[in-house]
Amino acid sequence: MHSLPSSPQPRGWSFWWKPLLFVLVAVLGLYYVKWSPYYLKSFVAAQNHSIGASIIDDHQVAPLQAALAYAQVYFLAIWKAAVLAVILGSLLQVLIPRDWLLRLFGKAGLGSTVRGGLFALPGMMCSCCAAPVAAGLRKQQVSVGAALAFWIANPVLNPATLVFMGFVLGWGFAALRLVGGVMLVLGVALFAQRLSRPDQVPEPALNAVAAATAEPEGSLLGRWAASLWQLFWSTIPVYVLAVLVLGAARVWLFPHVDGSFGEGLGWLVPMAVIGTLFVIPTAAEIPIVQTLMTLGLGTAPAVALLMTLPSVSLPSLLMLRQSFDAHVLWAVALMVMAFGALWGLVALALPL
Repeated sequence: MHSLPSSPQPRGWSFWWKPLLFVLVAVLGLYYVKWSPYYLKSFVAAQNHSIGASIIDDHQVAPLQAALAYAQVYFLAIWKAAVLAVILGSLLQVLIPRDWLLRLFGKAGLGSTVRGGLFALPGMMCSCCAAPVAAGLRKQQVSVGAALAFWIANPVLNPATLVFMGFVLGWGFAALRLVGGVMLVLGVALFAQRLSRPDQVPEPALNAVAAATAEPEGSLLGRWAASLWQLFWSTIPVYVLAVLVLGAARVWLFPHVDGSFGEGLGWLVPMAVIGTLFVIPTAAEIPIVQTLMTLGLGTAPAVALLMTLPSVSLPSLLMLRQSFDAHVLWAVALMVMAFGALWGLVALALPL
């Protein structure tokens, strides 16, 4: 296994202002888009035991109207986070020294994967908004496991979502989501890392570290503009198109559920599949599951939705098509589906 070469780190303001600028943008952006709104929303969840109506509960029957209606509601809910994600994903490539990222997240192993998951916790983003940042990490040659852990942990281990879930659905559901989320993030990321077959830091990454102290070509503004445009063009158009397609498909994806299904095990696998493919804003799985359970959906398929809806989605998978090999993304989607169904069965044995 290769080891990362040691490289002298420049000291002084000319070096430190770039990572400090990234931290400033990240903190201010996340405070405005995520931290402050979610802090206030937690009081609403505690008082009302609800965080709003289900985003799919508008009873659309025409696919075109369903697509446009869902796209409008969805993008109004996430556009600020999406803009911030593209900005952070591009700034990451020009402001953070690549050797820093490689020393933290470059090696294929448990430590790097765990750090990737922990790095995600302050972000609190949905899978689609986390995707541009994950793409930026991969552009800097971080390991598959660390980038996947960052991407999936953002929505699955979102601390605010866990708090909302406790107040709305009960703390048993929140605890089940937390435990299952940790298992899902680490299991999927480590398996995908092994599937991608690099058991060492790749040669391009080693070369990048060796050249980390060299002066980059072009101005900072020019390099950032190039990174921003490349990241935007590779992620956002396919994102918008996929959201429209899924918005139309929800006419068939979320049929009416009634009490005749009893515990609803017949819905377990379909809900795991639907949850993996469908796209939602952050924490939207909570009112969706709350509404479906009042209509008779059983505990097992409800938990399957709670695990799969936020984890990944067809749009977020397509957004990362240039960052991961296709067989890795297929494996991620199938593992999320399987784990969602399995965790739904586990829920049946627990007093929720």
